[in-house]
Amino acid sequence: MTTTDLTLLRRARDRMDREYWLPLNVPVLARTALMSTSHFSRRFRQVYGETPYQYLMTRRIERAKALLRTGALSVTEVCVAVGCTSLGSFSSRFTELVGESPSAYRARPRPALVLPGCHLRALARPSRNREARRRRLALPSSV
Repeated sequence: MTTTDLTLLRRARDRMDREYWLPLNVPVLARTALMSTSHFSRRFRQVYGETPYQYLMTRRIERAKALLRTGALSVTEVCVAVGCTSLGSFSSRFTELVGESPSAYRARPRPALVLPGCHLRALARPSRNREARRRRLALPSSV
């Protein structure tokens, strides 16, 4: 992979980070990276370890977690604010990544932490398996 390809992929990734609430899809992002859609998807997954859609949804869920923690918006309002068009898909993806529903996440009490913003972002970033696995282990069995 060339340095130019990495630069172009980074441009598309940065666009997802900046404009996560917009209706971004693979053809739009591929044009940003000046690549065909299939080449862009393959290279993006090769470099970042997940598909462009997975990366974008991770950014959206990360932002949704921050909005839900404030408690100022309903789950539906958060769904729309982060660029999701289907509440059901948003809730499913949120539950998959975080390990609990958006409503349960919003209702859960949080201790007041005083941490620098860079540490908070690192702690709040959803992980595909880490948080869901931790939640499953923490929940009592219904047997």
